[in-house]
Amino acid sequence: MEKKKEEREVLGSRRGRKVTIKKTPTFINGLDEILNGGLPARRTTLIVGEPGSGKTVMGMEFLFRGATNGEPGIFLGFEEPPRILRENALTFGWDLRCLEKDGRLFLMEGRLDPEVVVSGQFSLKPMLFIIAGKAKEMGAKRVVIDALDVLLRLFESSSQVRSELHQLNKWLTESGLTSILTLKPREEPPLSLFQDFFYSMADCVIHLDARLFNQISTRRLRVVKYRGSSFGRNEYPFVITEEGIRTIPITRFELRHKPFGERISTGVPSLDAMLGGGYQRASCILLAGEPGTGKTLLASTFVRHVCNRGEKVIYLSLEESPEALIHNVTSAGIRLLPFLKDERLHLFGAMPEATGAEEHLIRMVDAVERIKPQHVIVDAILACERMGGKQVAFDYLMRLLNFLKERGITTILTNQTTGTKSQIEISGNGISSMVDTVLFLSYISGEGETNRIIQVLKSRGSNHSNQVRQYRITDEGMEILEAFVGAKKDIHAG
Repeated sequence: MEKKKEEREVLGSRRGRKVTIKKTPTFINGLDEILNGGLPARRTTLIVGEPGSGKTVMGMEFLFRGATNGEPGIFLGFEEPPRILRENALTFGWDLRCLEKDGRLFLMEGRLDPEVVVSGQFSLKPMLFIIAGKAKEMGAKRVVIDALDVLLRLFESSSQVRSELHQLNKWLTESGLTSILTLKPREEPPLSLFQDFFYSMADCVIHLDARLFNQISTRRLRVVKYRGSSFGRNEYPFVITEEGIRTIPITRFELRHKPFGERISTGVPSLDAMLGGGYQRASCILLAGEPGTGKTLLASTFVRHVCNRGEKVIYLSLEESPEALIHNVTSAGIRLLPFLKDERLHLFGAMPEATGAEEHLIRMVDAVERIKPQHVIVDAILACERMGGKQVAFDYLMRLLNFLKERGITTILTNQTTGTKSQIEISGNGISSMVDTVLFLSYISGEGETNRIIQVLKSRGSNHSNQVRQYRITDEGMEILEAFVGAKKDIHAG
């Protein structure tokens, strides 16, 4: 029936109607978006990758998510025994034994005695016969055959490999199951001779790899081909989290930014006046300046103000521990601890070099989706380069800012400069196109003393002051003074 239905769909397309192939969702976070809906239903997908790239995890999650969504599945593995698979799955919170008892999952032992294979007494046919019977009994819709290369490399002759592969291909085509084969790339015969055969028999091919760059390990996936369907053609980072695989298809982000909302006070009335009434909701604000100019203090002043209004804030600190940050701003009269206790403020500290940029991004995305803040602070963006270099920092920030803008979240970034006012220096990572408002904080010397000054360099879609103002950091926060002209006069002492 399913095959006839597919034939009717193809005939329909010949009559001029646009028809898409039927797909089976993987239910893996982010992957179905890359695949434009899922894997090809009742067809074969090949997952290729070196050891440690995540092939078995992806195959098992495909079955686990399917089983919990009403599609029973079967796993045939030639590398790890069922006992190890169950134990490993529990680290993700997947109780395979429970699914097995309910008849929604079947784990089949595929490991063989090498002597039996080499002697020519082995064939895949009996195993496939067992799977077919079990699939009918369970009403299975999915099957994963894991580490097939482990079996095939035991065959001594290419004729044996060819025979088994043709038999497997015929069975998969006729089974009506959505199937995944996992394979390690092999350069030595006999398996290397049939690499092209695997690629041709599969309707979808996914490459996984784990790479090391600047001493930081990252995993990436790429869909190499997908017959009868469009798909994301770029390379996508992914992370194996405590709950399974997570990927964010970053290169498919679109410009769907929310428009600016009403004005929100900065927490400093005189600065509000310079900005025409304060920050614009859903905008991105950059606080740029030299060390010690008060960037973190100014960001924390805004946090205090919006938390007092009952709004939620996520504060990501990349240079100070949460405890140190709380202590330092408290000395200037900004008390944030009460907001932490009532969960209006969520303060996270992270070492940039501790993990790859994609894992940092996913943690932030997860936190935003869980907490649903109105505002996010990232302090300081220069530290993002320690995630793997300038390009990695740029990619991380562009993806994060786009994600936040799509949700209408007001974002404040801080960036350390060396005193110049060049656009690249101020934005730090070439992200100026995503920044709506720029405040520049710096030092000026004259008459035997050094003072701090602040100015608005940019405020998209808004009138703003062009004055340079001196300011002081007091026990009660930031105090902005009158405008002045020149470096040697009209400087307010203090």
